[in-house]
Amino acid sequence: MTSSKKSLTALTLGAIGVVYGDIGTSVLYAIKEVFGSGHVEFIPANVYGILSIFFWTLTLIVSIKYVLLVLRADNNGEGGLVAMLALASQAVKDKPRLRRVLLLIGIFGTSLFYGDGVITPAISVLSAVEGLEVISPAFKSYVIPATLVILFGLFAVQKRGTAGIGKFFGPITLVWFGVLALLGVSQIVTYPAILQAVSPHYALTFMWTNPGTTFIILGAVVLCVTGAEALYADLGHFGKKPIRLAWFSVVMPALTLNYFGQGALLLKSPEAVKNPFYLMAPEWALVPLVLLATMATVIASQALITGAFSVTKQVIQLGYLPRLNIQHTSVRDTGQIYMPLVNWGLFVTIVLAVLLFRSSSNLAAAYGIAVCTDMLITTLLTFYVIRYGWKYPLWLCLAATGIFFVVDFAFFASNMMKLFAGGWFPLVIGGAIFTLMITWKKGRELLNSKLRSDAIDLPSFLESVFISPPARVDGTAVFLTAESGTVPNALLHNLKHNKVLHAQNLFVTVQNHEVPWIGLDKRLEIESLGHHCWQVVLHYGFKNDPNVPKALENLKDRGCELDSMTTSYFLSRDTVIPTIGGGMATWREKLFAQMHHNASGAADFLKLPNNSVVELGSKIEI
Repeated sequence: MTSSKKSLTALTLGAIGVVYGDIGTSVLYAIKEVFGSGHVEFIPANVYGILSIFFWTLTLIVSIKYVLLVLRADNNGEGGLVAMLALASQAVKDKPRLRRVLLLIGIFGTSLFYGDGVITPAISVLSAVEGLEVISPAFKSYVIPATLVILFGLFAVQKRGTAGIGKFFGPITLVWFGVLALLGVSQIVTYPAILQAVSPHYALTFMWTNPGTTFIILGAVVLCVTGAEALYADLGHFGKKPIRLAWFSVVMPALTLNYFGQGALLLKSPEAVKNPFYLMAPEWALVPLVLLATMATVIASQALITGAFSVTKQVIQLGYLPRLNIQHTSVRDTGQIYMPLVNWGLFVTIVLAVLLFRSSSNLAAAYGIAVCTDMLITTLLTFYVIRYGWKYPLWLCLAATGIFFVVDFAFFASNMMKLFAGGWFPLVIGGAIFTLMITWKKGRELLNSKLRSDAIDLPSFLESVFISPPARVDGTAVFLTAESGTVPNALLHNLKHNKVLHAQNLFVTVQNHEVPWIGLDKRLEIESLGHHCWQVVLHYGFKNDPNVPKALENLKDRGCELDSMTTSYFLSRDTVIPTIGGGMATWREKLFAQMHHNASGAADFLKLPNNSVVELGSKIEI
């Protein structure tokens, strides 16, 4: 019992550090952007109304939608948009047209995650470092250089892994939330009446009195819930209970107190709107507060970078991106990975965002569209999961998701007003990634279709080969083939050029599925083809790490034992040739051919031993 409590405490502390880092740093800029826009007059009724809108936005979107409802939609314990997409796809698998549409919508939402992944570290770190301007205006020229140096340091340490520093995330973020609460309380005690803003009456009155202003400021109000998607995405790491406990016991109270404290300060000193968060603190505390805020934003950014690695790996497994170089940074935790291309691609784009927008206020204009679109997509997919997956009545499903859809759509519509002020930036990034994803998926379908049309049936081929069998050599040959039951090109080349067949021959197909994990008991299927030849199918979920040699070790109980010293792995290295009038536009075929050429080798991705791999090339026109 004691160890169970200790484990819950550790997981809750970890959730505070990783899950809530992003939403915890929104206090740096959310209130400033709402009141600094000039749309809201500084009168008590308006301040009360805005704070009430903040409180009920956090309650509706985070507490009820994500913490209570969406967290229930776990995919074998895993969460996130990819897991939700897989659940929705499985729920409507008997409706192929709807399934295709949902897959496209879900993949588009996943693409927008990268747009969010660029804006979040940029705005978080920049807003923290802008505290230097509060200390002294002379530091203004150092804000952007200091931000870029911090970001470079953050991305440079990724290849070393975060296992070492990760244990400090929770305690530092817990201190951060404690400071947020303390700063809020220090202002609330001077104006305790501000706590009345908890009543929804003030939010409803403000919206009724100022409908136009409400619609405009929703684009800034949404900043208070940035990072809510991380709640669901990190479900597999921490579990529902620690995430819920961390939110209701620490995060929600600290955020509420801080926002209300900023409101109390603005009622007393409207000029504090230039940076209400830092101006709540006494002068002597500014330097340590800037340092603590910078650490908190780095932690928030780290969670998002780690999320980008994880999502990319899942998307690769689902077949929407080519294989990329994946390095494991921990011998104990398989989830700790590093992807050089994703890491430095993110860094370059974030630097571009910082240099292009130059302040957190300008970045706030770019923020929101991607987040709100993802929130809408999550709500939409949730409807299909609870309606078709869980078989709940239609009225209940509409009631459960309808109110969230209306709220999400209101935020989305308001944010669309920021499209030309910077909102285009994450959309361009998401659109580019989406184009790559659907081009890769369609290209793979065309390539596999071409291979199937040219393919020879494996059992029939082996039957004809063994009428007049070639020489057999010692050892085992493992032929990797995309389509089960077809003759791999590598086998044809081997017979043509080497004129031999190994003593044992395995024809292995790796199949990825729309579930996070597939256990070892369901990993392997084997079928004997006679003459010491076997057809093997290996099954992996989108969070499993494919490891062909390790999976094939289980064959020793099935009458087929492999000796690693005498096993060779044969791969077909296909070169794609785009053709005019093929299955895709010429530019997309050329893009696919380039992506196919630059994909990391299958040998590394499938963990094949480098000294036992034989690659045989062929050209394929699509």
